[in-house]
Amino acid sequence: MNSWSVFDIAAKEKEIAQLSKESEAPDFWDDPIAAKRKMQRLNDLREETAWWRYAESHAADLLGLYELAAEDGDETTMRQVAEEADRLAQSLERKEFLLLFSGEYDRSDALLSVHAGAGGTDSQDWAQMLLRMYLRWAERQGFKTEVLDIMHGEEAGIKSATVLVSGDYAYGYLKAEKGVHRLVRLSPFDAAHRRHTSFALVEVMPDLDEDVEVDINPDDLRIDVFRSSGAGGQNVQKNSTAVRITHLPTGIVVSCQNERSQLQNKEVAMRILRARLWDLEMQKREEEQARLKGKHVEAGWGNQIRSYVLHPYHMVKDHRTEVEVGNVDSVLDGDITDLMIAYLKQSIAEPAGTP
Repeated sequence: MNSWSVFDIAAKEKEIAQLSKESEAPDFWDDPIAAKRKMQRLNDLREETAWWRYAESHAADLLGLYELAAEDGDETTMRQVAEEADRLAQSLERKEFLLLFSGEYDRSDALLSVHAGAGGTDSQDWAQMLLRMYLRWAERQGFKTEVLDIMHGEEAGIKSATVLVSGDYAYGYLKAEKGVHRLVRLSPFDAAHRRHTSFALVEVMPDLDEDVEVDINPDDLRIDVFRSSGAGGQNVQKNSTAVRITHLPTGIVVSCQNERSQLQNKEVAMRILRARLWDLEMQKREEEQARLKGKHVEAGWGNQIRSYVLHPYHMVKDHRTEVEVGNVDSVLDGDITDLMIAYLKQSIAEPAGTP
């Protein structure tokens, strides 16, 4: 990947000029929330563009100095220039990696949800395996995790779970995991020990700041309270502290039962609802843009992003990047960063409208 081709300095400087012009308008601060977002964007662009301009200039200076030293046979200067060029190259590598996280909310914490698909106990067990994989990955990254809601299966596994993953670029990494994950294995729940295929859906949303506008009409909400439950569905609290919120226009249902009080659970459930409504709006925009560009948009459970095969051979394959990993146990233990990065690199390298 060529760093300068990915970070279009001229385009960013054009955006800086536009934002600077907008910030000088008399009515700019009439909408404080929007103004704050634009000023943050402007400051980030200025800082980032200044670094790339410096790197561009510094590379040209080093090249000129090296050529002069080579003409004079000045080996000491040539060696010093080579060492400085290596340091610049390492800085470029770090900057190039961070370009994978160029989305507006990529630095945010993430709300990750895992849902068991069709397949009964096998799929619920698979959903729990995926949940463990992401918790282990977060631990490896030094991220904090908090299970906000979990619904256990009747026999084993989980029907669904939602986790808050906190850390720099948590959403930037985890957005690569959105989609259907497929497991092929000999079922431990089948008396005949036959091969089963299980599915689970992974949803990832940024944990939005309070200043991000998401329109929620209180009249559109149905709020139910119930007792928190543990494995197997048994109640673990005498008081009804768990909260379930249904957004009637979209049918989105969120719940939280991890906090001690009903009020805390309601606040967390509202955070999850805001994130899901935001994500739904983003999906609609992407689908419309794809439709206008003539890009085929396929939805549904059949459109899995990754397969994990434990029988008749061992392999993890990402169907978007064609990356394959033979050590399935390592992947299920949380070693998934390389799979994420491969997808993020592919996404940023694809021109808009690529089918």
